[in-house]
Order: sequence, then structure tokens, then C-alpha cells
Amino acid sequence: MTISIKFLRKEDESMSNENNAKKSLSDIRYSVLDLSPIVEGGTPSESLRNTLDLARHVEEWGFHRYWLAEHHNMPGIASSATSVVIGHVAAGTASIRVGSGGIMLPNHAPLVIAEQFGTLETLFPGRIDLGLGRAPGTDQMTAHALRRDRRSDGQDFPEQLAELRAYFDPSLAAGKNFVRAIPGEGLKIPIWLLGSSGYSAQLAGQLGLPFSFASHFSPENTKPALELYRSSFRPSAVLDRPYAMVGVNVIAANTDEEAEWLSTSMQQQFLSLLRNNPGKLQPPVENIESLCSEYEKGLLQQRLGSAIIGGPQKVKRNLQAFLDETQAEEMIVNAQIFDHQARLKSYEILANVIKGH
Repeated sequence: MTISIKFLRKEDESMSNENNAKKSLSDIRYSVLDLSPIVEGGTPSESLRNTLDLARHVEEWGFHRYWLAEHHNMPGIASSATSVVIGHVAAGTASIRVGSGGIMLPNHAPLVIAEQFGTLETLFPGRIDLGLGRAPGTDQMTAHALRRDRRSDGQDFPEQLAELRAYFDPSLAAGKNFVRAIPGEGLKIPIWLLGSSGYSAQLAGQLGLPFSFASHFSPENTKPALELYRSSFRPSAVLDRPYAMVGVNVIAANTDEEAEWLSTSMQQQFLSLLRNNPGKLQPPVENIESLCSEYEKGLLQQRLGSAIIGGPQKVKRNLQAFLDETQAEEMIVNAQIFDHQARLKSYEILANVIKGH
């Protein structure tokens, strides 16, 4: 038995734009968010090989970009050295955009990130994205080990962002004396802001930058954040109109029942995070309800409320509903699935759904 993860949608909410409401699945882009999951019984080496294998497959299936996420002190995630893994994936693929979803900027000196991504863009021109977040991506003790300064808590994120952008475009330095980022200076690397609340949504809008919202773990904040981003958007040299990407968990299989079973690995992962005991990605179980309390079931529903889980027809139906709800320009898909072949199959099914096959 599995906990039913139902798609959350307010049926009585009217769409603000009649034309946008008619967007079909084939009208937008789809990308991949990969945490390089380390499965129970597996190793980081296997996880990173699987990451490259998945990237090669989704490139062939037509996905637009492949993003890696920065997390630290997490036994089940192998992408902590995110810039290094981006280089690994970009070197092993030919055309798909590769980037960060994201780099947690408060963990780093902006100059270091400018040099790292300047180097990546120099090696793989026209293929690198720099997605930035302001959360630590870890616990406080690990954040201190990364930052070496307890005062760096993300509150100076706008200043860090401005400094980083000025390394790529010195004209943004407003006459200040700046160290030069070589490689980096003069390169047009797309900078995205990532968020799970309204803070980065508003900042992205004010700066005219693309915005990616973490609906895959903060579904209740999705619509308010997107509305805030769009209402605060100011045209810039980067964008003349808002561009919003939303994260979504999609687990697809040949049948609804198989997909629900596969999804119990993801549910176990969230349970371990709720219990402050992160671990490796666990194999699926027959009865997830036996592993959690009623309170934890409610939290799972809250955190995974936008997850799309099922066979091809159910995935198509709920994916369209999610698009109707968010009016996103792009979706970035996460699939925490224990078996690598089942994970590949999930993305292949999704690709076929998008193409109408």
C-alpha cells in the first residue's frame, strides 16, 4: 500500500490569461534536475556514472537542460562538488545545456563561482547555466564548515549576487575597483535565481532574471511565488518578459500501480529528512504507511503535493493540470527512483507523453 500523493489544484481558480490557459504540453520546454542519488548498497562512483548515463539519454529524448544540485553532508547525494559534476556531464554530452540547480551562493566567494563557471563556459561555450540559491543546502554545522564565517547567513545574498554578476560584466561594478575573473569576464552565462518562497521570486523579478521555483518540495508556495515574480518583473538586458521554470517530481511507469510503488523510495527519502536523519535512497516498499505516523503522512502530502505519479495517461493528465495551474515557460523534472533502469524508463515515458506518443 502507498500513500496517495494527490495533485493539488484549486478547480475554482480562473486563469488570468485566456490564451495562456490553452498552453499544451508540447508548447514548453522540459529539463532534468538530478541530485545524483546514492542508493542503498550503492556508491558515489556508481551514482555519478548513472548521472552521465541519464544525461546522455535525456539529451537524445529532447530535454533542454540538465541541472545538478548542491547539497552537503548528505549520505544519499553525490553532487556536492556541483561545478565538477557539471563539467563531467557537459564533457560526456554534446548539446544539452548543463548547469546548477543550484549553487548555494552564501557557501562560496562570488569570485570563485565566477571563475568556476567562467571556466565551464569557456570549455563548453553556449551550454552552461548558473542557477543560484540563498539557502545553505545543508545543516548549520556544515554551513559553518563551508563558509568559515557564522555571519554569512544568506542575508547579504543581493550583494553577493551583484558582485558575481559584475565579475562577468564589469560595467555593473558602478566604478568600484574589482578583481577580474579570468576566465569569466565578458562571458554571457545565463544566471537564474532559485527559490522555495517569495524572496528570490521578487528579487528575480526586480532584476529581470529568469526564475526557477522548487515546487517539487514546496508546492503550497508555488502560485504565490510565481505571481510575485511576474508582478514584480522589470524588463532587463537579459529578459524582456518573465520566464518561469517550475520543479516537479514525476515518477512514470507502465502502470499507475508500478509508479506508486516506485514512488515509495522518494517518500522514504522525505521521511528521513523530516526526521533529521538523511540517508541513502531506499528500495521501494509495499506499505509506506507502516513506516510513518499519521502526522508524518500529513507532512508527506504537504511536501509532495505536486508530485505526478502514474502511468502514461495519468502523467499526461496531471502534467497538463500542473501547466494550467502554473503557466510555466519550462518544467524541470526530478525523479528519485531507486533502480536506474526504472529511472531511465520514467524519463522516456515522460518524453513520449510530451511528444504526444
